[in-house]
Amino acid sequence: MQIDIAKLQSWIGREQRDSEVVSSTLVRQFNATFDRSSGTGQGDEAPLLIHLCLAQPIAPMSELGRDGHPALGGFLPPVPRPRRMWAGGAFTFHSGIRIGEEVTRHSTISDVQLKEGRSGALCFVTVRHEVSANGRAVLSERQDIVYRDIPKTPAGKTKADLAPAATGQHARVVDPSPTLLFRYSALTFNGHRIHYDRPFCVDVEGYPGLVVHGPMQATMLCQFAADLRGQAPKSFAFRSLSPIFDNAGFSVNAAEDGDALKLWTARTGGPVAMEAMAQW
Repeated sequence: MQIDIAKLQSWIGREQRDSEVVSSTLVRQFNATFDRSSGTGQGDEAPLLIHLCLAQPIAPMSELGRDGHPALGGFLPPVPRPRRMWAGGAFTFHSGIRIGEEVTRHSTISDVQLKEGRSGALCFVTVRHEVSANGRAVLSERQDIVYRDIPKTPAGKTKADLAPAATGQHARVVDPSPTLLFRYSALTFNGHRIHYDRPFCVDVEGYPGLVVHGPMQATMLCQFAADLRGQAPKSFAFRSLSPIFDNAGFSVNAAEDGDALKLWTARTGGPVAMEAMAQW
């Protein structure tokens, strides 16, 4: 099916607002998922990137698409491609979020572009989010979403596999167990079946295993950067290059780059999956 880019670009400018109060329970669940610890009392600062678990879209079962996501054509444009992925994004941090505050995300479709990739037409949708807590600006986010066909070559079988990623000056290994993927899906109310439904993931989407969430990788990289420098960065930008799955461990890596940190994830023996830059 051809993409009517003019129709899709009519979605540019659409807005959506959602709000949710940060609870101590959510913070405890978030920390348990990432094996971290932080204060859980009213007024304590919430963990970095917990906003990705707040005020997420809530659609009834009757309004979900084949992949478990809310059906397109509401806030997001109805791109006629079956595969939807988080291609990258950027965060600019203004202040921290505190437990007990009401967090509001004001989202706007800022761009829709059609590009040609190795596997065919790619449609990129850019969403801008302004996030506030009790009316105070806490961060600005750019989210890049890509829509594509299911490629004929199985995922994970590309030439990129011939160039394993380097190990960073700082590195740690993560076991992407189905339990970890399920917990993060639950935290973010993400029904996308590629993260927990193995038959759908393998037999329908053609992946070799469950897909590790892009937002979860970004969270781990940003947390790693903050741990290494002892404070949250002022900005964090990232880009997804290839998927990683639950059939092998992956590493979170960092290397000094002047005043910044260059970061990346990679499955064991595989290419860079997500690359990022944190700046202070």
